[in-house]
Amino acid sequence: MSFGTLLFLLFLHHASSHKTEYTTLIDQIVRDAAMRSYHSQKHQKTAVHYSLLLPPYLSGISAETVRYRAGSLRRYGASLGEFSLPPSIITRPHVKHIIVIRENMGRFSSMYEQYISTNTRLRFISPVLGLLFYNATTFHSSSSAGLHILVTKTPIIVNFSTVVESQLVQKAQCVVFQLDGNISVTNQPWDNVCITWQQGHIALMEEEANGGDDQNSTKVSRWKLVAVWIMVGTAGVVLIGLLVVALVSVRRKRNLLAEMERRAYEEEALRVSMVGHVRAPTATGARTKPSLEDEFAHEL
Repeated sequence: MSFGTLLFLLFLHHASSHKTEYTTLIDQIVRDAAMRSYHSQKHQKTAVHYSLLLPPYLSGISAETVRYRAGSLRRYGASLGEFSLPPSIITRPHVKHIIVIRENMGRFSSMYEQYISTNTRLRFISPVLGLLFYNATTFHSSSSAGLHILVTKTPIIVNFSTVVESQLVQKAQCVVFQLDGNISVTNQPWDNVCITWQQGHIALMEEEANGGDDQNSTKVSRWKLVAVWIMVGTAGVVLIGLLVVALVSVRRKRNLLAEMERRAYEEEALRVSMVGHVRAPTATGARTKPSLEDEFAHEL
């Protein structure tokens, strides 16, 4: 783990202990990267997009920055990534140049789930995109605050077509995380498109099934699972019992057959006797009682 990563984790712990939002800390780090890019020799042109080099511990987040003339932005509008900035954007207070930062929070989008009410079951189907405005005149200071803007005629359009998981998302909702901490949830006016009248962070989300119905379905599924396990267990016990009975029956038959063969062998076995130094079977002899012939007896 690098020193920068460890330092960032310590910052997160410090932020959580003081109830500071993690997302605000990340916005500050991105702003500092934009400030370094703005004051470098590479960032000298107006209306040119510059990708920001972020620390390794923010890998997964992509960001870019661009400087606009406030008058030109108010008259013509602009396009920055997924954001289409309409004309008639007014800054408060009035400034000459504006620094705009566009963020794609990537895998850090899950941090915004903590701001969603637990009563609403919303699931991100796009990364969280951020749009932040700063005063270019005071952008040299690390404590530079964001610039307030007022969208007067038409809203800012956010097209998620290039960042959503699928090319067509229906029945989705637009969630806007405003800089003042408020959250607004609206239906998308067109497929994969959201609108907003303020700067901040915005994402496309999908509402899952109702919590109560989901709990009931979960209970039903659990009961079904228990019933299936009971049926499987009962069938297993019966099968094992039948197998044991079959094995015992086969064993008894084998033992009985072996006993019958042993008895038959013993009854029919020949007696073994020694003939010299050799053991050989011998049959039991049966001798008839000798008797004299009549003629021989008479002759005697």
